[in-house]
Amino acid sequence: MKQKLLSAALLILIMVFTSSHSAGWGFWAHQRINRAAVFALPEQMRSFFYNHIDYITEESVIPDVRKYAVSDKAESNRHYIDLEMLRSSPAQTIPQSFREAQSTYHDTLIQAAGLLPWYIDTMTTKLTNAFREKKKQEILFLAADLAHYTGDAHMPLHTTINHDGQLTSQKGIHSFWESYLPEKFGTDYNLHTGDAIYITDIRKEIWRIIESSHQLVDTLLRTEKNLRSQFPANQVFQTDSAGKIMKNKYNQTVFSLAYAKRFHESLNGMVERQLRLSIMATANLWYTAWVNAGKPDLGSLDPAALTKRNRKYYKSEFNLWKKGQLFGIQTGNEF
Repeated sequence: MKQKLLSAALLILIMVFTSSHSAGWGFWAHQRINRAAVFALPEQMRSFFYNHIDYITEESVIPDVRKYAVSDKAESNRHYIDLEMLRSSPAQTIPQSFREAQSTYHDTLIQAAGLLPWYIDTMTTKLTNAFREKKKQEILFLAADLAHYTGDAHMPLHTTINHDGQLTSQKGIHSFWESYLPEKFGTDYNLHTGDAIYITDIRKEIWRIIESSHQLVDTLLRTEKNLRSQFPANQVFQTDSAGKIMKNKYNQTVFSLAYAKRFHESLNGMVERQLRLSIMATANLWYTAWVNAGKPDLGSLDPAALTKRNRKYYKSEFNLWKKGQLFGIQTGNEF
């Protein structure tokens, strides 16, 4: 009973405090990234992770809860990296190792610019150790957390100092892209990504993801700015009966559905691609951590009766995922 009450309280905190303003992907997408990644794992891992898929799903936004609800001062800069703060030109190389970065930049600058890629590296190492030591609760907690930051790394605006379009008169575009668009149009996304693959160089892959996401920043911002110049000004935002622009529960202006639809189409599938890449990268990192830990037997961490009981549901959900869909996940309600 205590566990159920704790879970209920946790869900309330998630829904109340997970602001989409700079919370990487928002409630809707983070849940789907974590849940879909479970099915991309090899059978030896998938069965164990499926036994705890609801936990993995619900825990997907806990890093944001720590940031907003608990006000954990150490949490905020784990979710982003402002690349422009660390290099004078796109050609400048940023150290992939955090230790090397510390010897290159002043700590104040590193903390201000953000820790995202280095923190993903750290979390992957911790997950590897948890697998090696077969610590069940740590495996699940760390896997869910790692998935969150991996998802953040695929959100282009988490890699730039212009994180909310505030430097280009596009304030509000952050939550518009990462939460509003997937919530409104994500039911048509195909979440089947294929099987997880082993990453031979984790740091190199993390930074490849960061740089790839960053390359989308200009396209994302330019597309919205061009659309804004062409779209009827009085139809960009939702308005009430008095013609006043409406705001959501986070006190953010709400874009009209017509404008959102045009923006989503103009991005040529960018949101869906980044969501799918988040799922794939999450599964890859989980799988790589498990392999590097020596491929421990995860089946022994759960009672055989639990795995047997879940088997029929596991098979049906796995087949559903292969069709690009997910079952057993609630719809977010941020907008």
